Amino acid sequence: MLHITTPFGRRSLTAAQIRAQAKADGCPNEITVQKWTVLRDITEARAPLGLSAPSLAVLDALASFLPEVALRIGEGPDLVVFPSNRALALRTRGMAESTLRRHLAYLTEAGIVIRRDSPNGKRYCRRGRSGQIAQAYGFDLAPLVARAAEFARMAETVRAESLALRAARERLTLLRRDCMKLIQALEAGEGALIAVEPLRGRYGAILGALSRHPTCAGLDAVGDALAALAADVGKRLLAHQEDPDLSGSAGQIERHHQSSKPEPVDLEPVGTMGREDAAAPRFVSAAASVLARAGEGGSAAQLPARTTYPLGLVLDACPDIQDYARGGINSWRDLVDTVGLVRSMLRISSHAWDEAREVMGEDAAAVTVAAILQRAEHIKAPGGYLRALVERKRRGEFSLGPVLQALTRARLQVQSGRRKSIAGLVTQGRGAGVRA
Repeated sequence: MLHITTPFGRRSLTAAQIRAQAKADGCPNEITVQKWTVLRDITEARAPLGLSAPSLAVLDALASFLPEVALRIGEGPDLVVFPSNRALALRTRGMAESTLRRHLAYLTEAGIVIRRDSPNGKRYCRRGRSGQIAQAYGFDLAPLVARAAEFARMAETVRAESLALRAARERLTLLRRDCMKLIQALEAGEGALIAVEPLRGRYGAILGALSRHPTCAGLDAVGDALAALAADVGKRLLAHQEDPDLSGSAGQIERHHQSSKPEPVDLEPVGTMGREDAAAPRFVSAAASVLARAGEGGSAAQLPARTTYPLGLVLDACPDIQDYARGGINSWRDLVDTVGLVRSMLRISSHAWDEAREVMGEDAAAVTVAAILQRAEHIKAPGGYLRALVERKRRGEFSLGPVLQALTRARLQVQSGRRKSIAGLVTQGRGAGVRA
């Protein structure tokens, strides 16, 4: 028969105390639990139990007065502890007596301890003739055994919720980083074409809906909204990723579009092409005649560069490629081999290089890459640029003639500027000599 004990003095009997005593009385005697395992479960489930850290410290101090690690409800007051307030204060590292009483009341209301008060309210025990405890008055820790399974379930629920909350926070952090960097990439690459301010406003509105102490459901909702935003920005980036390669200044190759049909011309050995400044006028006139004939007739899409432009003309228009040649460029084979090394430096993939050789021809593809190297400081993505030129070649809208002519003209303008500067310095020097 269940016998419910009542507290001493003015303390009233509460519903929580009644439930705790009923559960302890109905617990089977064969159940055995590990003391520190139950205390760890209670610590993890402290939020749903309504306990604070000081309350748990008091509970640990009470449990320390039980010498056994394996707890079991049996006959007699086996799980009743009766420490004095001074002893409890020592076990709780000097906690004040008023604070001890307050947290003991919290533990009682939570149904974790049961008060077994004596007639005078003191905590003590009576022992039999053999020295065993026959009657004890204090705090009964039987709920640690009776409610062990309940505490374990509560702790598992809290652990699962904590794990889900941590995963939701990690997902939200990653999505925030992705959205910001995707928007910045879109702004840096396509700021002139796409307005990113609406995307930034949408990003701010999504984060503004996040509460200061969000729940797992709130984090999931914000995460879904950020995932949708990241998907939208990613689609815009993918749709315009080739556009930066197709935009440039007037000095870039893409500005010189001409559907020409060059006629075959005889090969000119590279060794006979002079590159000194004194021979430049003669070379320009020869190059101009070759390029002029290249725009009159023939089929540029079907004739390789080797039968159209002299190698010397190519090297004079694109002199930078010779800096990467191991033993100099004396043949078209040397040019192709050198370009094969340079294209990886320009971040041109092997697939793009193979496609260019297939569509343009090996020599024409090598000339195109050499021209890209010559204008590398003006081209953001050489790989995408080469692919764009290959597509124009497929449509018959690209020819190397205007490209080489423009590069040659630019080089000669630089040389002419240098000669004028040197002539000016010489004139100034002569004038200073006359004055002296």
